[in-house]
Amino acid sequence: MLLLIGGFLLLMIVGVPVAVSMAVSSLAYLLVYNVAPDIVAAQRMIAGVESFPLIAVPFFILAGNLMNIAGVTGRIYHFALSLVGWMKGGLAQVNIIGSVVFSGMSGTALADAAGIGTIEIKAMKDHGYPVEAAVGVTAASATLGPIFPPSLPFVIYGMMANASIGALFMAGILPGIVMTVLMMLTVWIFARRKGWGSDTPFELRQLMGAGLEVVIVLCFPLAVYLMIMAGLSINIAVLIALAALIAADWYFDWHAVMALMAPVLLIGGMTMGWFTPTEAAVAAVLWSLFLGLVRYRTMTFRTLAKASFDTIETTASVLFIVTAASIFAWLLTVSQAAALFADFMFSLTDNWWTFLIIVNIILLIVGAFLDTIAAISILVPILMPVAAKYGVDPVHMGVIVTLNLMIGLLTPPVGMVLFVLARISKMSVERTALAILPWMIPLFVALLLITFIPALTLWLPTQLGLIR
Repeated sequence: MLLLIGGFLLLMIVGVPVAVSMAVSSLAYLLVYNVAPDIVAAQRMIAGVESFPLIAVPFFILAGNLMNIAGVTGRIYHFALSLVGWMKGGLAQVNIIGSVVFSGMSGTALADAAGIGTIEIKAMKDHGYPVEAAVGVTAASATLGPIFPPSLPFVIYGMMANASIGALFMAGILPGIVMTVLMMLTVWIFARRKGWGSDTPFELRQLMGAGLEVVIVLCFPLAVYLMIMAGLSINIAVLIALAALIAADWYFDWHAVMALMAPVLLIGGMTMGWFTPTEAAVAAVLWSLFLGLVRYRTMTFRTLAKASFDTIETTASVLFIVTAASIFAWLLTVSQAAALFADFMFSLTDNWWTFLIIVNIILLIVGAFLDTIAAISILVPILMPVAAKYGVDPVHMGVIVTLNLMIGLLTPPVGMVLFVLARISKMSVERTALAILPWMIPLFVALLLITFIPALTLWLPTQLGLIR
């Protein structure tokens, strides 16, 4: 086991990519110790990607790319500006609300930062905000992408932990709301200390217009329910309500109703059993194509092709990591790493609180050095058997793991969101990391609340019957 882990760390230190490091160290371990025939390596690597839930990966990535080129990000920004732009630190609040809405479509922090984050940083700089503040709040709000459903890390975690992906999606809603409130409170505190004012005048008409869009989206499931009560079938009721909504949106040209409808349709479809979480990814792509090609007509075949090739590139890198991590994780299991870790943990404590504190520390450290997908693929097979012995629910554990690794995306030396924001803001990586540092506070507070109040994650999926 020392050769396996030591070889992996050594290759990482000298700059070899994560996936290659895992694959090479795994093959070296097999050759030296002869724990299994060579063909087993190929079989395990193929088995790692032969999974129905993994089909969601390319589709969620494609949905995020399509939303970025469909003209939706600008509409989300204007909607958020109408809703909260009049508050102190208005554009910082807009940044957070915009990320909340966009998270219902993208499922990844990188898509959030690179998509709507580009608009938000430019707007904040143009309105006189320090570039550090713009980068910091954008980084913090980008972590909401994989917490609110849909979520790409939840898909990978659900596959590795054999947990319900639908339950994980529902489990992220309340934690996402808690994170949003904490971030908005942080903006308010910064605004008072630094003298940030509002960025748009308070106009009741604008606020009511944005509020009306939220009410319209919330009334959609109510309208469907009333039509079902009147005797219509579920399918007919949804089709009528959706056709009426699309016609009204075409007439009134609302800013964000169609964007806000994305999570409603996905969550509603999964709750009603129309499609699985994996199939929901396909539904997200179809909705994105409808918005870009039919409703807003902002997509061209050139931009569609670019989004497709970007998706192919990203999917290949993600699945290569999963493939390499599958053989690496299997060898860790064969070498009894999970059992050794369990014995070590039980020698330290028999308290689940202490166990989760240690897990959080480990994940925060690993998240600073490893890609999210690689970290989930390597650590989850080791952590889950131990967590089960402490009575920690796998769905609760999934939210903890994901939030820790999202924080890792903001920290050097390998934080991908850190590098994306450094490129967008044209600041050095060191200066970007310092700008993000104060905005870690609401994330750590949220992490503590989510870790030690399991009801925040488990209440909603329990009420919906997704877990017992």
